[in-house]
Amino acid sequence: MTLSQQDRDRIATAIRTAESKTSGEIVCVLAQTSSDAAALPIFLAALIALALPWRLIAFTEFSVERILLLQALVFFVAVILLCLPRLRTALLPRKARRVAAYRAATEQFVIRGIARKKDRCGILIFVSLAEHYARIIADEGIAARVPQAEWQAAVDALIAHMTSGHIAEGFLAAIGACESVLTTHFPKTGPSRDELPDRIYLI
Repeated sequence: MTLSQQDRDRIATAIRTAESKTSGEIVCVLAQTSSDAAALPIFLAALIALALPWRLIAFTEFSVERILLLQALVFFVAVILLCLPRLRTALLPRKARRVAAYRAATEQFVIRGIARKKDRCGILIFVSLAEHYARIIADEGIAARVPQAEWQAAVDALIAHMTSGHIAEGFLAAIGACESVLTTHFPKTGPSRDELPDRIYLI
């Protein structure tokens, strides 16, 4: 699931429109997955490959060379299959998936330079598809005045649209909800410099 260029343009326009009414800035990130651990899939593939020879010895008359060849083949096929993003994510416990997604969100907050904004009033709207995870992270200038609960409407909109497969609409709804919060607490009082790019990052 990804966004078309038209969807990305619509989201960029929504960000510019929201930022024209507030001193805050909005950055959007869409991640296909946040779970990058390959150790568990490799471990499971190794277990499957190690169990195979015993089955072949018991039920076939294959030569040792053929058994070893099949074992190696099964291992590599299992690694490829188990490392597919959706399957790899499904293997992780729900708590581990949420921890990985939150870690990815905080990393993106730093990478995209939100904390470098002069008045510390930027927010990150983050979605990770594989983990079905959405979060809004506000910089300290906003967090000091806006409780995290006020972003819940935007998060709910993201999750509802993500569940139905309408990612672009989810971001547009979330940007609109964030615009409402930001204009209430951080209305634009004069000309301000646009320090962060008005776009959505796909990772």
